[in-house]
Amino acid sequence: MQVKGTAIAALPKFIEEKHGPEGLKKWKNSLAADARKVFDDGVMLSEWYPIKELYLEPTAQLCETFYQGDTKAALEIGRYSADYALRGVYKAFVKLSSVGNFIKRANVLMATYYKPSAMEVVTVDPRRLVLHITVFPAPSQHAELRIAGWIQRSLEIHGCKEVGWAIPRSLAKMDPLTELVFTWK
Repeated sequence: MQVKGTAIAALPKFIEEKHGPEGLKKWKNSLAADARKVFDDGVMLSEWYPIKELYLEPTAQLCETFYQGDTKAALEIGRYSADYALRGVYKAFVKLSSVGNFIKRANVLMATYYKPSAMEVVTVDPRRLVLHITVFPAPSQHAELRIAGWIQRSLEIHGCKEVGWAIPRSLAKMDPLTELVFTWK
């Protein structure tokens, strides 16, 4: 499975912003040599990279290095990634479209970042959204939390208030799909 450079480019920026240049150096030094080289040389936004080495393991290292293994860091980097990706003209697109129209593009958005992958919109109600990730060959709690954080923040950018989330079913926990549920006021 592969991940687009745009999905991993925000990670070192997040770490440097939250933990400073020394924190970034510490995190990079904890990575495998090949991954460290990619981050040192600069992530090519349009390139596809192996998901395990450049997305899953670096996210796990973030959680270990700065959050004592707490996976909440994966959710935080997902939220940060939405801010990183949905700036400028894209932010206006999110704000101007309805939640339904924005979310109907979920499968396209998913395929933009991960291949192969598939996401289905199950429910879009005025205050509730249910999505199913049906294809994701590298199941991971870190990936699910990053995706949940990204969607949560994109709903907030859209104007939804007090966005809550849950993952009642998970590919990473051997369920047949990952179910992402979002609610807001």
